[in-house]
Amino acid sequence: MTGGGDCPGLNAAIRGVVVRAIAGGVDVIGVEDGWEGLIDGRFRTLTRDDVRGIVRRGGTILGTSRKDPFVHGDGYASVEATVEAAGIETLVVIGGDGSLRTAARLSSEGLRVVGIPKTIDNDIGGTDVTLGFHTAVQIVVDAIDRLTTTAESHNRVMVVEVMGRSAGWIAAYAGMAGGAEAILVPEEPIDYKDLAARLMRRHRSGPDYSVVVVAEGAPGPGGEIRTRGADQFGFQRLGGVGDEVALAVEQMTHFETRVMTLGYLQRGGIPNAFDRILGTRFGVRAAELAIEGRSEVMVAVRGDEIVTVDLEDACSNPRPLDPAFFNTASWFLA
Repeated sequence: MTGGGDCPGLNAAIRGVVVRAIAGGVDVIGVEDGWEGLIDGRFRTLTRDDVRGIVRRGGTILGTSRKDPFVHGDGYASVEATVEAAGIETLVVIGGDGSLRTAARLSSEGLRVVGIPKTIDNDIGGTDVTLGFHTAVQIVVDAIDRLTTTAESHNRVMVVEVMGRSAGWIAAYAGMAGGAEAILVPEEPIDYKDLAARLMRRHRSGPDYSVVVVAEGAPGPGGEIRTRGADQFGFQRLGGVGDEVALAVEQMTHFETRVMTLGYLQRGGIPNAFDRILGTRFGVRAAELAIEGRSEVMVAVRGDEIVTVDLEDACSNPRPLDPAFFNTASWFLA
């Protein structure tokens, strides 16, 4: 099953699980629409024919949702009957931090679980990179490249708001690769007066345009995290800090400033080669762990090696942006 927000590479992971499991003589059942489908018993058999050609597709052929059996049900009791009726022996959960935490709790209550880490935020512990991150970064870099030319043409400051609830991996990677003049992330303190001064120095020195990349979870000029209310499942939606940053920059510098919130564009579309390969490798190894009867584990990548880590440990230790990486990026900021 796939849970939580979609991201590029999910179908590659599904394909990897199905092909490897069937080769090992194990039948595969797809859970439709995440935890909601597990609660309601919406299942379908997956064969090799069902996964042919899906490696290049974005999203997830199984669908997903943000419903959670512990938040919107009675935990394992909410899914026990459907799991038993379907004859599910091991559940492979392809999810982010929320879905994997739920998987870890279910495994402690008796459900055999293997996790695959996916999130464009890249903030799951125990792995060097998560499925979907690299494609999302490339999408943001492409957007920055396009916004830079219009910023230069109109002598503007362009503020680009990207995803990153509690970790600034996307902002830092895309900001470095896209040549941004400022990168604002949740992990690093932000002095907005200093930001304005740096942009003014840059514009006085010759280039009269700038690009500022800000993660949605970074604090705004008032020090608060901007939210846009809750979704239908009660989870807070972040967003809007880009507008606050743009207003503050314009007021302090008197430079014409525009904001672009990339939003769900970062999660959509076809996965790049990296995420297709990573998803495939994750899926194959997860299927092997299921065949071996393993549980409460998550597949991960360390360097170029696919390894196995404790699921509870991975969920308990989120992975913030590496300060060393941000320090490297800071050499190129205005």
